[in-house]
Amino acid sequence: MGLRDFTVYDMIQRNAASFGTLPAWFEVDDGRTLSFADVKNEVDRLAAGLRSLGLCKGDRIGVLGKNSLEYFLLYGAAAGLGLVVLPINWRLSAEEARFNLNDGTPRALFVDREFQPLIDGVREGLPSIERFFNLKDREGGYEDFNALLTEADGFEREDVATDDGFVIIHTAAVAGRPRGALLSHGNVLWANMHFDSFCGLGTDDVHMNLLPLFHVGGLFMATSSFHAGAMNVNMSKFDAAQAVKLIEEKRISFMFDFPPILGSILDEQEKTGRDISSLRAVVGLEGPPTIERYQDRTNGTFYIMYGQTETSCIATLGRYNDRPGSAGRMLSMAEVVLVDDHDRPVDTGGIGEITVRGPMVFNGYWGLPEDNERTFRNDRHHTGDLGRFDEQGFMWYEGRKAEKELIKPGGENVYPAEVENAILQHPSVSKTVVFGVPDPKWKEGIKAVCLLKEGETLEPQALIDFVGARIARYKKPQIVEFVADLPLKPDGTPDREAVKARYGAS
Repeated sequence: MGLRDFTVYDMIQRNAASFGTLPAWFEVDDGRTLSFADVKNEVDRLAAGLRSLGLCKGDRIGVLGKNSLEYFLLYGAAAGLGLVVLPINWRLSAEEARFNLNDGTPRALFVDREFQPLIDGVREGLPSIERFFNLKDREGGYEDFNALLTEADGFEREDVATDDGFVIIHTAAVAGRPRGALLSHGNVLWANMHFDSFCGLGTDDVHMNLLPLFHVGGLFMATSSFHAGAMNVNMSKFDAAQAVKLIEEKRISFMFDFPPILGSILDEQEKTGRDISSLRAVVGLEGPPTIERYQDRTNGTFYIMYGQTETSCIATLGRYNDRPGSAGRMLSMAEVVLVDDHDRPVDTGGIGEITVRGPMVFNGYWGLPEDNERTFRNDRHHTGDLGRFDEQGFMWYEGRKAEKELIKPGGENVYPAEVENAILQHPSVSKTVVFGVPDPKWKEGIKAVCLLKEGETLEPQALIDFVGARIARYKKPQIVEFVADLPLKPDGTPDREAVKARYGAS
């Protein structure tokens, strides 16, 4: 820890001194309220307990559970010890969770009771994990979380630098396997500062913490609000009726949105007539009708953005009304350049791959040096996304590069290759192409066009259920179309663009 280092633990320590008795966290499920000083004390107690397990700087700890105070405290305790948190998406199948855990090789795993049967089913295939703990005190069949909350007097933090790894978040399976993006303490703190300054967050704000803490948006919204001295109102799972009630009662002012969250809140408010006028700022991805409906209803501001896990959630940000349809302008500490296939900058108005340089860029993919070399070529992070800049400096998202095609149902990332691999495991399917189609609820849905083997028959729902049993259910297609002819390339593989052109309508 050098003169110019600052970490997530330093943020917690600084907030305890600056905001002490102000409320930092409200746990909706049980009503617990902690001040900033309380959070620091609980983090230190937990860090001392984790140290007693023999965990050392650089070791990983896995977490599989819904949003909770305990989850947030684990992030803080890990920061104090220099541990790296490996959050697992609770929507994954058992085999997907096993892959991510074995990729990150944590020594300890914290699991909500409802997900323990999933882990028990693959426990023999998790050789790195030495200890299994309940995520919420004694709830479950694993070791007691509360037993780790030891006496913290005299706790001394480890020597941790700003650039040290803090969290590994697995991205969607671009080539059939997920990649663990290693984010540093600095990545988190720079994201916090950008959100806080742009959205004007302060001690009077209240954040509705409803995105999962395994998601880069959920984690960074929680830390940004905490960093600013705002209170986090934590929901373990989104429920529109409960959310509207909380906005009114807690005067919630700030939240992150992926479809259909905001639309569901507005629908519920219309039914109940509750007051949601305190919700002055919403950041995220949403369609114009819902954004304009929100702004008309509350006089609030919707902030549009572009980002990905690898850019610490955001790279461009702006107010929707400044340029509807765009993704905002470059952040103050992020340089975004659009390049062609030869890494040459494109002219204003031209479409190119979005590349990013600055303290927002992640440390790299865990254990994948060749991928890192390719991604970070010419000292820039190559996102695989396409964009264009207009004359006023606003960026417009133009989709994915062909080799990195991506579908985003409800803010989740789904790569067609992963879904196609699952479909092709069915003995009746010969070939398939998966792609995104417009969806009124999720903004983008998943469609599979399939060619069956000669003489085979199959019902669409049977294939959907087959896929949903093998990968996370949010990745299964909503639409399956069986066709008699699938356009092919000369090498016999499906011609993706021709298939989409012919069968793209939902």
